[in-house]
Amino acid sequence: MEGIRTLAVPLFRNHTLEPRSSAIVTNNVVRLLQNDGSYRIADSSQADAVLKGTIQRFERRQLRAARNNSLRTRELELRVWIDYTVETRDGAVLLRGTANGSTSLFLDPNFQLTERQGIDDASLRAAEDLVSRLCEGWGTDAFPEAAGSGNRDSAPASRLPTFMQPGR
Repeated sequence: MEGIRTLAVPLFRNHTLEPRSSAIVTNNVVRLLQNDGSYRIADSSQADAVLKGTIQRFERRQLRAARNNSLRTRELELRVWIDYTVETRDGAVLLRGTANGSTSLFLDPNFQLTERQGIDDASLRAAEDLVSRLCEGWGTDAFPEAAGSGNRDSAPASRLPTFMQPGR
């Protein structure tokens, strides 16, 4: 992203059934980009590059059930996946990737309000992942896990920074 000083961030596409999530995710990304200060937000006609995003899916997973009823959820994990590309004004792709974020939430009687807050929190974490990749080149896939392993130490030594390689 050398030479890119200004970014345009149009409204992200929403390929989910969550209403208004594109506005929530886009606003979180723009706010974090402004807080970071690495890129100035500009109109598409004046920006050096355009950040395009697509919300691919929201996934819900039960973390904790009620004591006497395993079908009744008490705690839920909500995860969001965002595909993004950074393109120059003439359409050349500079960067492409997937960012994700998750949160856990305890369900209360007002399920819709709890879920909306969870969507905002998970999308904020996904936006943090995306912005850290753009501004610092660092994200959740900086240390990929070996296939079938949940252990970060099993990543190939050649992909780890020198100070993290075994025997150093």
